[in-house]
Amino acid sequence: MAAPVLRWLCPGRRWAFARTGGCSYHRRGVPTASTSSGKRGQSSVAQQSLITAQEPRKGDREWAAVVGLEIHAQISSNSKLFSGSQVHFAAPPNSLVSFFDASLPGTLPVLNRRCVEAAVMTGLALDCRINKKSLFDRKHYFYADLPAGYQITQQRLPIAVDGSLAYSVCVGKKRGQAVARTVRVRQIQLEQDSGKSLHDDLRSQTLVDLNRAEGQLRVDANISVHHPGEPLGVRTEVKNLNSARFLARAIDYEIQRQISELENGGEILNETRSFDYKLGCTMPMRDKEGKQDYRFMPEPNLPPLLLYDSASLPAGADPQQVINIDQIREQLPELPSVTREKLVQRYGMLPEHSFALLNEVGLLEFFQNVMKETRAEPKKVTSWVLNTFLGFLKQQNLAVSESPVTPSALAELLNLVERKAISSSAAKQVFEELWRSEGKTPAQIVAEKQLELMRDDEALEQLCRATMEAHPQVVMDLKKGNPRAINKLIGLVRKATLGRADPTAIKDVLERQLSG
Repeated sequence: MAAPVLRWLCPGRRWAFARTGGCSYHRRGVPTASTSSGKRGQSSVAQQSLITAQEPRKGDREWAAVVGLEIHAQISSNSKLFSGSQVHFAAPPNSLVSFFDASLPGTLPVLNRRCVEAAVMTGLALDCRINKKSLFDRKHYFYADLPAGYQITQQRLPIAVDGSLAYSVCVGKKRGQAVARTVRVRQIQLEQDSGKSLHDDLRSQTLVDLNRAEGQLRVDANISVHHPGEPLGVRTEVKNLNSARFLARAIDYEIQRQISELENGGEILNETRSFDYKLGCTMPMRDKEGKQDYRFMPEPNLPPLLLYDSASLPAGADPQQVINIDQIREQLPELPSVTREKLVQRYGMLPEHSFALLNEVGLLEFFQNVMKETRAEPKKVTSWVLNTFLGFLKQQNLAVSESPVTPSALAELLNLVERKAISSSAAKQVFEELWRSEGKTPAQIVAEKQLELMRDDEALEQLCRATMEAHPQVVMDLKKGNPRAINKLIGLVRKATLGRADPTAIKDVLERQLSG
């Protein structure tokens, strides 16, 4: 109870799709829900449906879908929104409950300053207008995990309004093109969280935990369909989705369910539904309650929340008693979109590579630390970090912080390649050994395995000549104009040198001997 929650309301985003041959083929932008969740290698159903896009057949009527998201995000704070009870995930049931949380008569709410500051910072990050005056309201409804019979929220005048979130989606066959998208944010409001109902089917009873409700993030999706140019359809609300993947699947299913229902002469009910992730479908929960059922009224025990900026801050005001919007703005960390833009401009990397570096916790810092210690070009470092290094992490399901290879070790390895001490293929062998043998340096591994490049030009000349004499047919193919023949000879020479000869040097020697 009274856990601090931010509720974001994203107004409906529209996209169109056509009904063809009994199936729905989407023609739309990726829904707002499919932003990066920070989880590696995930792709949603919504993203995959872009690949199957088809033009509608003549005579088919197009459908348009509208999706609005209500996002409940729990604030990272030490205590609850309206009480001093500690916030601790997975604490024993009802072990963190104050008198106010239990709704004992005579108890009053006390607003948590940290939660207000976090709400303002979130609003600034989402380009919202921060209201210098916001109000709290009571939202009345009866449920077992809400002992007061009402929830304190911000219905009439929330803390932040009229924001937007700009993001990019990678599209194309190789997902190598970033397309900009923007979703509107209608409002951000501080809201008291309810308790959690624990249903015991074996004993046919429900237990209530008033510590706080669900995990750190959950989303409700409001979905409707209509024909373009016609009034919006009746919407349904899919409740309590706790991952971006399930959210995308629920949206796709509900859109197709509504279309099928309408095309078969049925009607869409204004109802609340849940998503069964095992079956991949939505299920009805209850009829949608109208706004009037909540009997909103001003919260009598909380005065208006007043915020200031540097221009309106009262003279001589105690900094501990007021919240300065401009001061919070100065504390705002660099946003991911700004970081990605800097990476593209500074290192000349592709936009999709900047996304990959930021989507993995700790990967950007790893990349930047490598760049500080290596003379290799940014393009080469990016390739090694995103392909080789990240590939090894995924194979063993490790986080960046758990990697046996440090940024310094990778930087030293790339420096060996850069000064032509070892070949690229030998570098891969060294990296594999680094991964297996923590504590060894790249230079030690090169020396132990004798992987350094050949420096004896005369020996290389003799190897190239012997290779051509041993493979006259390949030489003949090369003289006839087969461009692949030279690669065959280079491979044979490198095999003879155990990968220690530089391919470019081998090619120069072969071409010189062939023309001589």
